[in-house]
Amino acid sequence: MELELIAEQGNNPRDDSRRIQSAINNLAAAGGGSLHLRGGLFQSGPILLRSQVYLIIEEDTVLSFIPDFDRYGPVWTRWEGVECWAMHPLIFARDSENLGVKGSGIIDGNGKAWWDFLRQSRKEGRREPKHPFEERLAALNPTYRTQPSGGGGRELQFLRPPLLQFFNCKNVEIFDVHLQNSPFWNTHLVYCEQVHIAGVTFQNPHDGPNTDGLNLDSCNQVHIERCHFDVGDDCLGLKSGSGEDGLRVNRPTESVLIENCTMQGGHGGIVIGSETAGGVRNVTIRNCQLDETDRGLRIKTRRGRGGTIENIQLENCIMRGVLCPLVINCYYGPGGPPPEDPIFSRSPQPITVTTPLIRDIRVHSLKGEDCKAAAAFIVGLPERPIENVHIEDCVFTLSENTDHPPSEAAMYRGLPLPAGRGIRLRNIRHLQVKRTTVEFPARTQEQKEPFLIEDNVEDLSIEIETSVPQV
Repeated sequence: MELELIAEQGNNPRDDSRRIQSAINNLAAAGGGSLHLRGGLFQSGPILLRSQVYLIIEEDTVLSFIPDFDRYGPVWTRWEGVECWAMHPLIFARDSENLGVKGSGIIDGNGKAWWDFLRQSRKEGRREPKHPFEERLAALNPTYRTQPSGGGGRELQFLRPPLLQFFNCKNVEIFDVHLQNSPFWNTHLVYCEQVHIAGVTFQNPHDGPNTDGLNLDSCNQVHIERCHFDVGDDCLGLKSGSGEDGLRVNRPTESVLIENCTMQGGHGGIVIGSETAGGVRNVTIRNCQLDETDRGLRIKTRRGRGGTIENIQLENCIMRGVLCPLVINCYYGPGGPPPEDPIFSRSPQPITVTTPLIRDIRVHSLKGEDCKAAAAFIVGLPERPIENVHIEDCVFTLSENTDHPPSEAAMYRGLPLPAGRGIRLRNIRHLQVKRTTVEFPARTQEQKEPFLIEDNVEDLSIEIETSVPQV
């Protein structure tokens, strides 16, 4: 069944929420079909998508969301790795199947009002809920003060919504649309399976707080292809819950294929973590191009996050102008305690259920050009070193002109400053490097050491050539 809505013309503000939601409900009641939005600008509050229904945003059409915080009432979801009550996503689907969002038009989250409100709250130094929409969530989440946060502002209970969220859904398709200006994460898939995302543009301004592009959260059987990312935080994230709550749910993100994507800007290109309690495994990333993201392949976790990250493969990727192409970081700092906390200790700590484990990482045919801070950062925990890392047929070329010190390769706490811009290694068991080159600029006084072996690196096999080009 096909339904069509034509945008109303005129300059007067209007609200198309009821028209859109009524059409979706009618399609669902009739057994499913597609709702086509065409002909200009639609303005809406939150939308609930249903099983067997596809929302189609046609060319030259914009679906724009009204930034009235009170309209996005509480829903039970997962927010920064913890199940809780948070604001209703702009487009939301729960416990549904055979559904999706398609078309060559634009979905605009009008995020600026949300970002400005958060910035003002931080400028005021607020650490507690104040406004009615915050106090309402605080009352529903009585233990929020003890819940972990990745830095999005849980202490305020201003739990901003993603632009698009599918929660516990099956057979999800997102094709070709342009998704921009999300209040929080752009697109968030939680507990979903059999997902196909192709030809989508995820776009947010580079200063938009916590505006990740696409986050897969305890999902499986996911194929992402031919997508473009240009966002204010991580481009594409793989997550599985945080700390004790993530362990309770215990659902991994697994069986993910990411290919032929481009990434421009953002704190990380393909990012695993930092919410990893349920584990992330069996991920293949191939034939992607990253330009000026802060990091390339970025695995970030720390004590207390938990989970096993394993069988991650990066193949035939090009990264240009990034701070550091390859980061595996078990001392990830943001949202954590001060550097002197035992979480960031360089001494072995007791192994618990919340001690993360990283193993079986293969990086093949990676070309890192104009690396601004360092070639690579691979740092595990002393009590649980990273296991089985294979780097083959890679080239890392360090930038000749850079204002970024080696310490900016990864966002960490508790570690000493690095000695140079080579491949930093600490707490690793079995590292094999073959046919790999680290190229340093000729006109530099810095240390030209390809490997910075700091502590507790066992079973190291190296076939590496240090190249100093003549400029």
